[in-house]
Amino acid sequence: MDLNWSAEDLAFAEEARTFFEAELTPELRAAGALMTSVYADHDLGMEWQAKLHARGWAAPGWRKEHGGTDWTPAQHYLFERERIRAGAPPVSPMGIHMVAHVLQAFGTDEQKDFFLPRILTGEVFFCQGYSEPQAGSDLASLQMGAVADGDDFVLNGSKIWTTHAQEANWMFSLVRTSKGGRPQQGITFLLVDMTTPGVLVRPLVMTSGETVQNQVFFTDVRVPKTNVIGAVDDGWTVAKYLLEFERGHSYAPGLKVRAETLREEAAKAQTPEGALLDDPLFASRLARAMIRIDVLEVLEFKLVSGARDDGSVGALSSMMKIMGTELAQELTELAFRAAGTTGTVYQPHATRPGAEVQNYTPPTDGGQIGEAWEAVAPLRYFNERAGSIYAGSNEIQRNILAKRVLGL
Repeated sequence: MDLNWSAEDLAFAEEARTFFEAELTPELRAAGALMTSVYADHDLGMEWQAKLHARGWAAPGWRKEHGGTDWTPAQHYLFERERIRAGAPPVSPMGIHMVAHVLQAFGTDEQKDFFLPRILTGEVFFCQGYSEPQAGSDLASLQMGAVADGDDFVLNGSKIWTTHAQEANWMFSLVRTSKGGRPQQGITFLLVDMTTPGVLVRPLVMTSGETVQNQVFFTDVRVPKTNVIGAVDDGWTVAKYLLEFERGHSYAPGLKVRAETLREEAAKAQTPEGALLDDPLFASRLARAMIRIDVLEVLEFKLVSGARDDGSVGALSSMMKIMGTELAQELTELAFRAAGTTGTVYQPHATRPGAEVQNYTPPTDGGQIGEAWEAVAPLRYFNERAGSIYAGSNEIQRNILAKRVLGL
């Protein structure tokens, strides 16, 4: 594996930097820099997606014939690195980075023709209907029923922790179409129009105050059987394919930028004992985190250099998910420490949350205490607690690695 970028790679990175410099408005940069979760403000995120789509860069990971790019794996990595350095917000992952890959791999021609162009433009905006109140990390135990009735399935049950369900007009969901045998059998991957009668979305207020996530209730919701992706009762196969994209995205570029920024802010922070970076415990934790980020980056370089044509990273996506989310948690803990007493002040008005913050009245003068990063620090800390749970808990990921890599 050659860790040096080629001349073509460096030229591409410069092209990306030029694009970001030209297209990122102050509002878009703020939406990226002041995010309190992994999801940007919806309206600004869609504004940014429109700019990317106009350039042909909204979905670089897609197959070329569906609107993707012919970038090399190295260019994909460099694009993400430059995006984060520029402070650009991410596009919502549910459509472009997740269900679109499933559609390209398992969808019918009619499904591809309808959904893929509309995902690119934002006309179709997806949320994910996986977890249920009694089925989270043990996803195969899901029970939301889908009973066949003529040309439709009739859905009853609920989904929970459904991010941006209040913004979405479509959901990709796992439903129980039959019982018996192993829990993974009898599950079907189904696309649901969120405007269908019987769908009710209720917000969940997180510890950060945001209502990014929701519980969605289904009461006699009729969904055409033509909305099944793959085969009826074989949705687990489709779901496993999608989860590789959810877990296996690139973590290192974002973590490196966050760690470097934290080091700069910590260098200016003062404690009663002196400069924060002179605190041996803080300095050693930050140094250890930065070393582990370098290790993760080498792992991602390895995946880049040996990426398969279908873009799947297999079981190594579990390793990336474990390392990426646990490092992110460590950085939020250190940032909270660096923010000091200022970080204990609850001021979401100084940030760009991914959704409405309920039951909060900002100061009438609109001001803030301290710097923007200090206002973001506690909110990111609260949000990042879920990182090692979502997309399959890290304990589950370790079991996957033990089975599929170590053969245990």
